[in-house]
Amino acid sequence: MKQKKLVWDLPVRLFHWILVALFIAAWVTAEQGPAWMDRHMQVGYAIMTLVLFRIFWGLYGSDQARFKAFLRGPAKVIDYIRKTLRGEAEQSIGHNPLGGWSVVVMLLLLASQAGTGLFANDDIYNEGPLAALVSNATSGLLTKIHKLNFNLLLAVTGIHIVAVLAYLLVKKENLIKPMISGFKELETDQTSQRSRPWWLTLTLALVTLLGCAIAVGWLVS
Repeated sequence: MKQKKLVWDLPVRLFHWILVALFIAAWVTAEQGPAWMDRHMQVGYAIMTLVLFRIFWGLYGSDQARFKAFLRGPAKVIDYIRKTLRGEAEQSIGHNPLGGWSVVVMLLLLASQAGTGLFANDDIYNEGPLAALVSNATSGLLTKIHKLNFNLLLAVTGIHIVAVLAYLLVKKENLIKPMISGFKELETDQTSQRSRPWWLTLTLALVTLLGCAIAVGWLVS
């Protein structure tokens, strides 16, 4: 028997969907050319703030948001893949063993994208806030990495979307709905997360986000 249980807290859900919006905004502003670079960099600062927040939230956020809740060793990841191919994989409370590492890969790519953007330039009149700290050759190299890394981000994002659709169409497991409502249909003997007062969760998240925003603001200024 299954029942609805809280899996994703509000900070994780807001992080996810705001990041989606910012990623699209970063793509659009980059395609608009040099005239939109100021907006593009502002979006990049926001993404950097969110990524930094998610790293901290992965250490002391709600149970399923923590890295220790979904990061598994190679043996368990391989075993999960084998069971999934055989249709024998059990439902995961939060991220499955494979999905957990995809979160880490995405965070690393986003951090690299935002980080290299700080030193990038467009060979016209726009440059990142820290470009003056490195040589022109180094700035040019980081600009190339910035562009290449974005293509990797697109590829990983595409794989993520395909995986979500596969779960929905093949396994009949909706991964989108829980990321909106926070609740997931779980077996009654599965524990989702320990209760934490909502006000404490939001306060802790807001303080963390504010600290990350201040850190990023200091860095780019």
